[in-house]
Amino acid sequence: MSLASVFNIAGSGMSAQTTRLNTTASNIANAESVSSSIDQTYRARHPVFSAMFQQAQNGQGSLFQDTDQAGTGVQVLGVVEDQSPLVPRYEPNHPAADANGYVYYPNVNVVEEMADMMSASRSFQSNAEMMNTAKQMMQKVLTLGQ
Repeated sequence: MSLASVFNIAGSGMSAQTTRLNTTASNIANAESVSSSIDQTYRARHPVFSAMFQQAQNGQGSLFQDTDQAGTGVQVLGVVEDQSPLVPRYEPNHPAADANGYVYYPNVNVVEEMADMMSASRSFQSNAEMMNTAKQMMQKVLTLGQ
């Protein structure tokens, strides 16, 4: 693996973590939104990541033939909705209550979302530090001949 590919790998990681941070922020922003219908209630969203392999991109054989060509980054396959049950609450005086007096709250756990946000933020910072270290190494290589 060349030193230049570190920038591509770290950049794809930063992009993935940005998607993760955006979905987490959306979940937290909608944590207390209510609805009178299960179908209209906000559901937590989570990104799905996948490792990218150079051999898989080139259409070559097995992914594990050559250890030099292991991973080339991460990609976001999509964002999926959490299928865990929503939270119905009996609040007959609420303006959004249905005919039975229930309002439906999203299936967002704010504590889990905050932990996920801190993890994504730290992963983003790690990728930025990796890029900075690679840049410093390349600068040192250029000064070797002096």
